[in-house]
Amino acid sequence: MTLRSLAYILFTVGSITLLPTACTGGSSSAHTSDADSSTYQLPDTLKVATLYSPTSFFLYREQRMGYDYDLVTSLCADKGMTLQLDIAPSLSAAVEMLDSGLVDLIAYEVPVTAQYKSHVLPCGVESITHQVLVQPKAKKGQELITDVTQLVGRDVYVEKNSKYHQRMLHLNDELGGGINIHSIDRDTLITEDLIAMVHDGSIPLTVVDSDIARINKTYYNDLDVSLDISFEQRAAWGVSPTKPWLADSISQWTHQSSPRAAQAVLLKRYFERSKSSSSPYIFNFSKGRISPFDHLFKQYAKEIGWDWRLLAAQGYAESRFDSTQVSWAGAKGVMQIMPATARAYGLTSETMTNNDRSIATATQIIAALNRTLRSRVQDEEERKKFIIAAYNSGLAHILDAIALAKKHGFDDQKWDDNVAQALMLKSKPEYYNDPVCKHGYFSGRQTTSYVREVYDFYHRAQKKIPK
Repeated sequence: MTLRSLAYILFTVGSITLLPTACTGGSSSAHTSDADSSTYQLPDTLKVATLYSPTSFFLYREQRMGYDYDLVTSLCADKGMTLQLDIAPSLSAAVEMLDSGLVDLIAYEVPVTAQYKSHVLPCGVESITHQVLVQPKAKKGQELITDVTQLVGRDVYVEKNSKYHQRMLHLNDELGGGINIHSIDRDTLITEDLIAMVHDGSIPLTVVDSDIARINKTYYNDLDVSLDISFEQRAAWGVSPTKPWLADSISQWTHQSSPRAAQAVLLKRYFERSKSSSSPYIFNFSKGRISPFDHLFKQYAKEIGWDWRLLAAQGYAESRFDSTQVSWAGAKGVMQIMPATARAYGLTSETMTNNDRSIATATQIIAALNRTLRSRVQDEEERKKFIIAAYNSGLAHILDAIALAKKHGFDDQKWDDNVAQALMLKSKPEYYNDPVCKHGYFSGRQTTSYVREVYDFYHRAQKKIPK
């Protein structure tokens, strides 16, 4: 195995502010101590706790990502501190770490409530979230629900015994009854599933937190999440109440022009940019070809022993054969290779968009994934689905899914309805915090959809295009 193959395979082990408001720790007069932050020196190493979540911290294609993670990384870089990151299994565990002095900062949105007041001093940029109604955008002949009173007589689906279920029960009482509340109790159900079900028309309405809704709207642009149905919830990062000077330093930093600009970029990246393929491509096999790059797919597919049409199907799913495509995560080129992976394989920022280099590098990545997965998935054809999934999500999450599948009674040698289902479980804390799951939260819906899209295109190509 080459060093650059190892670089790809060996990996390290993103609710978020949508409406930036005043910094909660920006004035020492608000604190219990009169200490001036200027009399204290920031530590050489900032010990930070965060949680796996779609907004705070997660791994994607072997890279650390997340709004809170990126922002605290920027803070450390600006202040010349080394970041030491610990992943807490829960918010209460993170607060215990802060209480015991194991960490200096919780880089996660801690609710600004009486429950945490004696343990956590808010700092940084305050976030405000609400519970919101998720509904399809208005179409011809249909009207958008714009007031909670219009929910009377409507069907709303929520997770059983969740905070959303409780809010709908309270709202129903406030309105005098009439909302048809359906509580769904499925072990494998996650909040993102309900949002997807509204998208595909399986259910008409659901309720989620606004930050989760905004992130998922970047996958499903046909949804409306503008109607608040609860009071606002304030949240912010937090430090120990014994360190008001640290809260002041962080809050003062967030007020500076450069961090504010960086935050605006991160908000757009995680909460606004579409995460679905934005480049349309109507495939037409009537001319006897799949893409302008068929010769390259044929050339490099031979090196890994794949049907070139399957490799081309991946190119379609990745970029719609648009070599100028740049994803929300920074992936570039026909085969959408991430910057860190590109560097590991000797690509520069300029050569990432070179079609020949992009496809050649993709096959090297596939070969490396195959070497790792060969001992875990015996059937060669079935293994290709695992490889394609790992190309999309990163190998770490597929290895977790295999481990979860084995533990929970799925067939760990089969992708469809087995390891694919186990991957979906990685959105639920009770599964991504399972000891066999080493790499935390992941929303598997995108990856399972990606594998289906690749094989759907491939099967169409098999019927129309000669091998």
